[in-house]
Amino acid sequence: MNTRSSLMAVAAAALLAAGALVWYLQRAATPSPPAEVTPAARAPVAPAASAASEAHYPLPAEAALPPLRSDEVAGAVGELLGGGDGAALVFTDDFVHRLAATVDNLGRDYAPAMLWPVRPTGGRFTVEQADGRTVIAGANSARYAPFVRLVERVDAAAAVKLYWRMEPLLQAAYRELGFPKGFFNDRLVHVIDLLLATPQPSHPIQVQLVDVKGPVPSTRPWVRYEFVDANLQSLAAGQKILLRVGPENERRLKAKLRAVRALLTATS
Repeated sequence: MNTRSSLMAVAAAALLAAGALVWYLQRAATPSPPAEVTPAARAPVAPAASAASEAHYPLPAEAALPPLRSDEVAGAVGELLGGGDGAALVFTDDFVHRLAATVDNLGRDYAPAMLWPVRPTGGRFTVEQADGRTVIAGANSARYAPFVRLVERVDAAAAVKLYWRMEPLLQAAYRELGFPKGFFNDRLVHVIDLLLATPQPSHPIQVQLVDVKGPVPSTRPWVRYEFVDANLQSLAAGQKILLRVGPENERRLKAKLRAVRALLTATS
């Protein structure tokens, strides 16, 4: 399970929990900063898989708030997170495009690291032995506890109001990604639903190292783990992140996602 293939981040709690969640957590095992985002790098992994078949969730009437200008985004996100450590997590360069691309990619097989909008956290993905099997270490979930607490502190209503103000920018970015007829709000709700459908195994999850062939040995084996269970390994990138963070963190993050989804679709 390559931890580089992992979160989500922080413009709305939907994006915090569906974004920051994913972007921050996925970033945990890869300490190098993200590359500069270029127009070529913004293309979705699978542009042919459009959002045309997804349910439509029109914005409610109360979403008609004064839209943010692009130069106001960084300050608004920092205010939502309360400044300090929370705001320090965010890469503000090209934030809107990073956010739109990462939300979309959470529902796909791979979320390119160059598009993540949050800074890395410390620690490495760890495993342990249980009954002769290699499983995700129980202590591994502690790495994500500070992030989960940050997500829980964000007021869902305030986050959704900020999202509504940012939505015109996100919609434009989403169409730049290759979805000229798609709606970012529909994609966001669809990805949240996908994350909420992530299974919650009742036992430690078995993993295995991916075999790397070639003359150059791998110096970072912690990024080469994948799930042994083919059904889990076939899940979307965002779902695999939720499995990695541990059952308690998954439960708490899903609670925030449900609250955000309810606000996003209350009058749809």
